[in-house]
Amino acid sequence: MQLAPKPDAPPAARPVPERGYLRLAAQIQALVAQGEFAVGKRLPAERALAERFEVSRTSLREAIIALELQGVVEVRGGSGIYVCEPEPGLARMPAAQEAGAGPFELLRARCLIESEIAALAATTRSDADLDRIFEALTAMREQMLDKAANAEADRRFHLHIAQSTGNSVLLATVTSMWDQAQGPIWEKTEQHFHTQALRQASQEDHQRIFSALVARDAQAARQAMRDHLERVIGEFAQGWR
Repeated sequence: MQLAPKPDAPPAARPVPERGYLRLAAQIQALVAQGEFAVGKRLPAERALAERFEVSRTSLREAIIALELQGVVEVRGGSGIYVCEPEPGLARMPAAQEAGAGPFELLRARCLIESEIAALAATTRSDADLDRIFEALTAMREQMLDKAANAEADRRFHLHIAQSTGNSVLLATVTSMWDQAQGPIWEKTEQHFHTQALRQASQEDHQRIFSALVARDAQAARQAMRDHLERVIGEFAQGWR
């Protein structure tokens, strides 16, 4: 007979997922410390580094941003990535539980999950749900020049779609993913790649998603959401500005 655990037994600790971009950043930082990448010199091109470490260019980009936050490198738009002079008391690389998921990891998860949520929402949404989603869509358009206000309306748009499924677990999942899209790595990524042009393109994407929801077209809603998030991933993966 299997015995029940003692009431005072501590719960098993959940293993923290390994953050590949942090491991890669530590490898590059070690090469800088060893002198292979000299201070003041430009690092090899992203493609060459990705091939050397056998990683995707998006993983490399997250690692470079982590190194930039540590003061190890400087990203100069249109020029390249340069090794910085070490500073006394340079901060250590954050642990996995401190750093959280990288931007690309989170965006890919959103692409997978929110696409299916949009498809389901097309069959379950009510007129009241559409009113809430439309309010967020309108606010995004009106706040195009205000990045913070536009981002808040963007969040509401996606959360209202999840809410319209009537499934509290799906809503909590989307809320959690949006809550993770913050912190130094995200802020630096957006500093490099989030532009008004990106917001304008997203507005057009959101209009297509909304139209599919209005039409109760599950396949169109799924595809429009997937296209939207894949486009954002593609924008963040483009050359440094």
